[in-house]
Amino acid sequence: MVWVAGGTLAAILLGAITMLVVLLANGLTYFWPSRLEELQLADGRCVLGRRVSSVGDSKNSNDFPFRTANKGFDPKTQAIQRIKRSDVVASTSPLEAVMVERMENSDFYGFFAEVRAPDLDVPAGDASIGQLQDALRKMAACRSRELDPLLRQISSISDRHEAAHNAQLRLIQRKETIESATPSAQEEIAVLTGKIGELQAEIAALDRESGDHVAERSNLETRLRKNVAVFHDREGKSRSIALLDIIRAYQPNAMGFGGKVGHYITKVWELLSTPPRESNTEGGLLPALFGTVTLIFLMAICSFPLGVLAGIYLGEYAQDGVLVRLVRIGVNNLAGIPSIVYGIFGLGFFVSYLGSHIDRALFAQQLSNGPVFGTGGVLWAALTLGLLTVPVVIVATEEAIRVIPRGVRESSYALGATKFQTLVRVTIPLASPGMLTGFILAMARAAGEVAPLMLTGVVSSAATLPLDGKFPYFHLERQFMHLGYQIYSVLFQSPDAEAARPLVYVIALLLVLIVLAPSGVAIYLRNRMRKTLQIRTI
Repeated sequence: MVWVAGGTLAAILLGAITMLVVLLANGLTYFWPSRLEELQLADGRCVLGRRVSSVGDSKNSNDFPFRTANKGFDPKTQAIQRIKRSDVVASTSPLEAVMVERMENSDFYGFFAEVRAPDLDVPAGDASIGQLQDALRKMAACRSRELDPLLRQISSISDRHEAAHNAQLRLIQRKETIESATPSAQEEIAVLTGKIGELQAEIAALDRESGDHVAERSNLETRLRKNVAVFHDREGKSRSIALLDIIRAYQPNAMGFGGKVGHYITKVWELLSTPPRESNTEGGLLPALFGTVTLIFLMAICSFPLGVLAGIYLGEYAQDGVLVRLVRIGVNNLAGIPSIVYGIFGLGFFVSYLGSHIDRALFAQQLSNGPVFGTGGVLWAALTLGLLTVPVVIVATEEAIRVIPRGVRESSYALGATKFQTLVRVTIPLASPGMLTGFILAMARAAGEVAPLMLTGVVSSAATLPLDGKFPYFHLERQFMHLGYQIYSVLFQSPDAEAARPLVYVIALLLVLIVLAPSGVAIYLRNRMRKTLQIRTI
């Protein structure tokens, strides 16, 4: 039996370690610069790109996936080609090959020719990567000096327009209410009419100002796009790419170890600090990362206090009977219900019923622009996950209270303490490690759930975060992005899923780290509490 039990534990640990090794091996190497290969094929063609891993491929297969990129110039261009191993005559790694990361159409692989930048003071010289890097730095400075302030002004005007429009809707609703209730209040109606007119004039002025700024932005972008970098692809065709559309350009085959480390750190920072692009297959994961952490935080606030209080009542105050036994059976069964069922409940009760009632009561004047709380949002998703995890917390809390020796409570009563004093000063401190165990299990389960979120507020792309600088700063009604749903979106909804598959390992690794970080803190606190309680009881 010892060998059976030990072998089972070893198999479980081996499975967990294997999963972590796979995630680390594929996730941590994702941003390391890959070398570009130039393949000479039997039919005389030359292709430039890099080898990519694919599910089901092996060294003994007849062909392999080869990423040639360069989308956007020819509608028939495919990012990844299947090349037969028998067709490869020779393979080289030219040092001058350039990898260009673009805002759209993913990467470009080719050879740098020249920079044509009439608006930038780029010194003429030989066509080297240094000249291109200098042009990109000057374009970034020009963007931050001219384009970014204009974009901020347009965003500010949009916020002011929305605030004025909402204020106008509130005044119109108030005027209609007064006209229907007290038609004789002509003076107050006239005042409201004047304020509505003033807001209408302000909205019209903001529309004109916004139109002017949008036109200015369009003209500025048109002018900046005349500054281009010229490349040659492997077929010898000249390709011009606007410097405004280039994120970075580098020669991976000519980079040393220090350059590759610097590039790796830059890409990791980009992953954590920027939004995604190219249908979530490029760029960063900031909105999804922020949405996942926010959701876990709100879920913990919703579920942990309720679960602990319910577990305390069942363990300390409820008298054993038919009703209490039925409640315990129901709680245990709720912990095993599929998560999609909770999602359907959240959609029907929180979103459709409760959200629509909140909108009619508090945001009736804004319903013409669409529902506020009557649609999916981070609040409803957190409440749904809270209901999903509450049974786990209840069971863990009740079991933690039940294992406390009866003599401990009786000793407290013998010293004159009341039941409430015993609960607060003796029972709960002794049961707190078990309560934290329930919290760890609940948080780990909720962090990876995706099915309920698809019905209660998660989206594949969100323009805004739940937290920003606009009052009331924390917007519980907003839809959000989530790392778990990001995996599904990248694998099954992106147009270039084959090329984006390595990114899935990075997202999964981040999701595991998000679960392990707070769980590790909770485990540390639980162990510290246990040691403290052992010292006190000795």
